[in-house]
Amino acid sequence: MSPLLDTPTAPTAAPAAVDSAPGYRPGRTLPLRVEALRQWKRRRTLIMGGILVALPFVLLIAFAIGGDSDSDGRGRITLMDTATASGANFAATCLFVSAGFLLVIPVALFCGDTVASEASWSSLRYLLAAPVPRSRLLASKLAVALGFSAAAMVLLPLVALAVGTVAYGWGPLRLPTGGAVPAGDALLRIAVAVAFVFASQLVTAGLAFWLSTRTDAPLGAVGGAVGLTIVGNVLDAVTALGDWREYLPAHWQFAWIDALQPQLEWGGMVKGTAISLTYALVLFALAFRGFARKDIVS
Repeated sequence: MSPLLDTPTAPTAAPAAVDSAPGYRPGRTLPLRVEALRQWKRRRTLIMGGILVALPFVLLIAFAIGGDSDSDGRGRITLMDTATASGANFAATCLFVSAGFLLVIPVALFCGDTVASEASWSSLRYLLAAPVPRSRLLASKLAVALGFSAAAMVLLPLVALAVGTVAYGWGPLRLPTGGAVPAGDALLRIAVAVAFVFASQLVTAGLAFWLSTRTDAPLGAVGGAVGLTIVGNVLDAVTALGDWREYLPAHWQFAWIDALQPQLEWGGMVKGTAISLTYALVLFALAFRGFARKDIVS
């Protein structure tokens, strides 16, 4: 046998690894329209929308049964007392009675259920195996959740404005402090108020979204965000905290009332937006950071 035949040959070099499949673009995975359509078809989305649409009609019936009130019993006129003055007043009143708690629920629901529900259905790992980059998945889900939350903020006063206009007529916004704002300017004032209410709810959105990346139980994420929001409201009621309360997002949640003054005041809304946005950015960053390192087993 020839010695050349016994000499081991050098292994053939393996072909270069392919970084990705042909045509694969990480930025095109899980498009926003696909995620939005998936969330739109969820039963909880339709139920939440129905509740928000029904609230103005419930208040309309309550005012029809209870009649009008001229003051709070101590000679002061409140926003509730002006609810039947015009459609704009009715919309502002609906915003007032819902901003403290009711509007917290859709934000917590849309942001807290979005990732945790995928984990509870054991479909999260399949999305990542598609493959959808983790940051892309979170970004798409967060954008859609915030979009639905903003839609909820707009839906309630919009329906209330339509219902109030039919029931009480189109007219200026009567102010509890005296005077009135022309109907055209009133729409702008209400829009400013709605924008601030949404900004003030970003903290709840951040809490819910962060918890959604930490648990496989959607109810835990939603309930945790609502519970922590309530804790913030309780702490704000503790006057012994003094100036420390100004660092609580709950302290500024009704600063939008400044938009319903004879002269629009921006100070409280600017401070409230800055604090809410700061907390929200920290919570969103924690969600992305934690999810990037998390073992996905469901």
